[in-house]
Amino acid sequence: MPAAPGRFVFASPHSGDVYPEDMRADPTLDPIALRSAEDVRVDRLIAPGSAHGATLLLGRLGRAYVDLNRDPDELDPTLIEGLDAKAGTARTAAGYGVIPRLTGSGRPLYDRRLSRDEAEARIAAAHRPYHVALAELMQAARSRHGEAVLVDWHSMPARATRGIGGARGPDVVLGDRHGSACEGRLTRRLSTLFEALGWRVALNQPYSGGWTTQAWGRPAEGFQAVQVELNRALYLDETTLRPNAGWDRCRKGMARVIAGLLTDGT
Repeated sequence: MPAAPGRFVFASPHSGDVYPEDMRADPTLDPIALRSAEDVRVDRLIAPGSAHGATLLLGRLGRAYVDLNRDPDELDPTLIEGLDAKAGTARTAAGYGVIPRLTGSGRPLYDRRLSRDEAEARIAAAHRPYHVALAELMQAARSRHGEAVLVDWHSMPARATRGIGGARGPDVVLGDRHGSACEGRLTRRLSTLFEALGWRVALNQPYSGGWTTQAWGRPAEGFQAVQVELNRALYLDETTLRPNAGWDRCRKGMARVIAGLLTDGT
């Protein structure tokens, strides 16, 4: 049975795998490539949170359709018609705005450009409701407990961290916007819990926290946020998007971390 709602909100914006027909992606695109940016199975890994009082918010639409961890104004002028070519950001230039242009593996998602109306309709139908729901959960948690703590759960491709903290790279990257998004004890507690599993932990490199962490990391106002990136090599075969031999160990380890985080009063 789920516990009474506590201070923590667990979000997984990129675990969805639904791609609406109106996406009209390149028909020659391989399904695995289409899904390569997803945080596959992260929703299952964080499910134990509900038994300890965390409220869960899970994205259902695939990340290639709309990225729920981007500023809704971060539109890609290369992909979307009618935009000033100079209006892009470093992320849109790389192909990963609020409506991505590329798959997680770097292939073009479309054989066409999107109209401005199409892009804005997609954001209104998918991005906005998710963040309205997140705001309601965070505000309710703060009203109940005097503060709300968002843990934004993600996964990272193994290749993204190679050479950081070792040849294989870290198993977990914690992003707290370089100390601005949450109290240091939250980051330290998570680090301690993950390290107790024998997992290697890095802080803010190469991921310091996305748009959601930035938006809700306001400790002075009673809102804390931290982003957690799990190395997919721990549990996933990235070529098939199926669990690898480490799945059960990772699932059990995550359950221990979540229980420790939510029951120790941090």
